[in-house]
Amino acid sequence: MEDFDVTQMNLEDLRQVDIRTVNPDSLVDINDIKINTNLPREERIVDFIRQIGNPYCFRCGKVVVKISFKDTDVTMEERMENLLRMI
Repeated sequence: MEDFDVTQMNLEDLRQVDIRTVNPDSLVDINDIKINTNLPREERIVDFIRQIGNPYCFRCGKVVVKISFKDTDVTMEERMENLLRMI
């Protein structure tokens, strides 16, 4: 795997992308991402970021997606479980 350096500053710049002005053709379609489940967790994360380019702003088909995360220890799985319990 090639070297890929993601710094905190890079991530902050990526997080600030405005979906109203970004060119959708410049974004990677998340459907094209291939996750190598044989890699250790940390390497899978780096490989995902290498493939997606911007983990905060990407495409899903023709739809531009922007995501953000709270600074918390609660996992996505725990959030989903709580949501499903409320339904």
